[in-house]
Amino acid sequence: MGAIAVKKQMNPEDYLNHQPPRILIETDVDELLLEHTDVKHKEVTSFKKRLNKYQNHIFAFLYHADVPPDNNGLERAVRNIKVKQKTSGQFKSANGADGFAILRFFTDTAIKSGQNVLNALFCVALLNGTY
Repeated sequence: MGAIAVKKQMNPEDYLNHQPPRILIETDVDELLLEHTDVKHKEVTSFKKRLNKYQNHIFAFLYHADVPPDNNGLERAVRNIKVKQKTSGQFKSANGADGFAILRFFTDTAIKSGQNVLNALFCVALLNGTY
């Protein structure tokens, strides 16, 4: 069973104890990393070194309920900026790019937390003293 399938089957209390499928996945990865790699395959060797270096972070999503197993949310957040760049070709100034990024940040955060976007922006303006 894959790590993402294990994540989908986990209950909130599973994050507190050592669940056997989670341990099996980590053991399998450890064994794969110990296998000998031919020196001709430099990319594989460097990839294995990176996996060893960041081994404690690879399966963080199996230890924390709020950590997703993929980065789809991040990719969706970046997509708005790429669409803006494609339609207008570029940002006219660094201030314009910064302003767009800040506005998108507050908008996306309000949407993800189930808030009304206009009310959230109004509250930010009030707190910032710009309204």
